[in-house]
Amino acid sequence: MKSLALIFSNPRYFAPAWVFTSLNIWFGTWAIYIPTVKEKLGIDKADLGIALFCLSLGVFTIFPMASKIINRLGVGKATWVGVLCTSFAAMLPLMAPSYPILMGSLFVFGSCTGFTDISMNTLVTEIEKEDKKNFMSAAHGFFSLGGILVGLGSFLIPIIGNPVLHMGLTVTVVLIVNLIFYKNYIHIVAAPVEKEPFSLKLFKPLLLLGIIGFVSMGSEGAIIDWSGLYLKEVTLAPEMLIGSGFLAFSTAMTLGRFLGDGISARIGSVKILGLGALVAIGGYALVLSGQTIPAIVGFAFNGLGFSVMVPELFRIGGNVKGVDSAQGVSFIAGTGYSGFLVGPVILGFLAEQASLVHSFYVLLACVLLVLGITFFLHKTRK
Repeated sequence: MKSLALIFSNPRYFAPAWVFTSLNIWFGTWAIYIPTVKEKLGIDKADLGIALFCLSLGVFTIFPMASKIINRLGVGKATWVGVLCTSFAAMLPLMAPSYPILMGSLFVFGSCTGFTDISMNTLVTEIEKEDKKNFMSAAHGFFSLGGILVGLGSFLIPIIGNPVLHMGLTVTVVLIVNLIFYKNYIHIVAAPVEKEPFSLKLFKPLLLLGIIGFVSMGSEGAIIDWSGLYLKEVTLAPEMLIGSGFLAFSTAMTLGRFLGDGISARIGSVKILGLGALVAIGGYALVLSGQTIPAIVGFAFNGLGFSVMVPELFRIGGNVKGVDSAQGVSFIAGTGYSGFLVGPVILGFLAEQASLVHSFYVLLACVLLVLGITFFLHKTRK
């Protein structure tokens, strides 16, 4: 909890942490309206999967050029540009009048969120280097905090009754807070490093971790995208509880990330990845029970399990010897968001051809793979 106290006590740390919160508020507000958009445009699950693929494609497309843009602008300015662009792009999918425009809107939204994601993680990495303080996991906790705020806001859906108005109000409030704090980081630039040419050997230690990132971020995205439909169609949850899976997932993830820096310091990176996988496996077992309350609890366990994985991977990626922090973070983000790129499409088609239950069995199998990788990494280190 020391990192959490650090963030709240100093605007230098709160400012980038709020960018993490902002990104999930924008993305989560879109996510809770996915069933509404699906019904409005009259598309099936496979079509929705392709639309989500466009969002992921936008995220993935920006990665190869993100580090160059960040280094040219400076990581602080790049983060602010990402905030402004994402504020605009968040409105587009909910305003789309047709399926093709929805796909284009999601591509733009994905590109903006992807760039902001790399910028803000690079920004935290640079601040950690400058100040010799760790708050990466807690910053990701603020990302999850955004999910909690979105989940609580989902209870207002029947009152607001207008997705575009809901997103507009959200964007306005979030942007105002960013305007107050962005001056605390806009001047920051990445410290120069002695670069080495890109090679497989240089990144070899990160390849297995890249697989973990692929599964972790893919699973996280799948739960964000599909938990509402799962509760609605599989567990037959009442409308009031449809957003509860996302809320439980985000709440548990927030708690885990606020505790993550301390746990990692005690047991080490590999063990905390294995522990997270075990907890997530238990979560999927509860989700697959097919009952509303156990499924919601299961989503909470998923959030707790995945909470510590991604921050640890970004911290490693931003500190690879011979690689500038933006490139290292881009590498981890690229492998991780590959899960976002292919996951929604596969799960969408699988849900359409079989069922959402089969989709979640696939996610369970992927986490079992992660657990096996952590055993291999632990053995290799010994």
